[in-house]
Amino acid sequence: MQGLITEIVDYLPYLSIPIVSALVGWITNIVALRMTFYPLRYIGIRPFGWQGIIPAKAGKMASIAVELWTTKLLDISKQFSKIEPDKVAYAMGPAIDNLARQIIDEVMEAKLSKVWARTPQPMKERAYAKVSENLPGVVSEMMKEVKVNLTEMLDLRYLAVSSLTKNKSLLNQMFLKCGEQEFKFIKRSGLYFGFAFGLLQMLVWYFFPFWWILPLCGLLVGYVTNYLALKLIFKPLNPIKIGNITIQGMFIKRQVEVAEEYSSMVTSRILTIENIFEYIIRGPGSVKLALIVQKQIEHTIEETAGLLKSLVDISMGSQLFVHIRNIACFRFMQELPMNIRHVFGYAENALNLKQILRDKMVELSPVEFEAFLHPVFKEDETTLILIGALLGGIAGLLQYLLFF
Repeated sequence: MQGLITEIVDYLPYLSIPIVSALVGWITNIVALRMTFYPLRYIGIRPFGWQGIIPAKAGKMASIAVELWTTKLLDISKQFSKIEPDKVAYAMGPAIDNLARQIIDEVMEAKLSKVWARTPQPMKERAYAKVSENLPGVVSEMMKEVKVNLTEMLDLRYLAVSSLTKNKSLLNQMFLKCGEQEFKFIKRSGLYFGFAFGLLQMLVWYFFPFWWILPLCGLLVGYVTNYLALKLIFKPLNPIKIGNITIQGMFIKRQVEVAEEYSSMVTSRILTIENIFEYIIRGPGSVKLALIVQKQIEHTIEETAGLLKSLVDISMGSQLFVHIRNIACFRFMQELPMNIRHVFGYAENALNLKQILRDKMVELSPVEFEAFLHPVFKEDETTLILIGALLGGIAGLLQYLLFF
């Protein structure tokens, strides 16, 4: 009995080899994943330090993603053509009534305070009504011009790339959420592959117990487990049938599910209706938008001035008219970002970006779909695999020192 126990104890170090190998495969894969996404900022003193691959190349990664949106998934001009200007004006109706009163009161009190003070209330109400009647036309014409000049007023690429590069955590979340199942597989596969290679490693060590065998095998385990995990996510692109079994890259097989998750995230965090309209109103195209509004406001002021002609002569081209027009235009543009929110519900249904993105992603070929996530790993795939190999080699050396 004593001899049996002694023999078992003697073999325990050998039995530890596949267990340690499994842990090495698991840990190296986790570390490789971690190093892909974190840290968000560079830690260390260059060149001795690290920043997550995605945060470090946020601009390039974002550009790759946006390239897919703009060339394969989304024609924003086509979608914007579905917005009806009159419906936008109608959606803003209640807000326009309040805005009309604000603009008239502020303009008149700023430039014609005495005249406005003695203006009878019924006449004021007629002026409010006239502006309220005309402002929907201003909104409608504004939207018509936006649709015609959309490429000048909305740079979808810049909007998306700037959003993702400013918020590197958001870029991480996109890939982590859409590739959640694949990343879980990478972690688990390190354990399984590591244990399988560990059994082979145990046999090699039993017959060739040279000190360098365990570090070398550890290095190979770290390398191969990372390599296989990354490859099996995307390869093969097209399904291969072996009997009743269909083999295809894990990520490719989940195309419909990923498309649903991805389209939801993009339209709720990046290409939101709020962000799109905010860019149109406040972005580089806002100057052109202000000129469009100014032209429409001029007509409104002319008609309103006609109601007040018995009190004050406001003639076309007068300095006073120019001042009033500029104030009215400035206040309209100032209030527009807040009041345009009333349009978001209608615009979201009209543009239907989430459904369009989802449907177009489902239609992508396996090669095109692979290009969505694979760039995250592709450029630094070798680095990640070599890091896994290095960690595996270190673990093998420690195993030799501790057990043998």
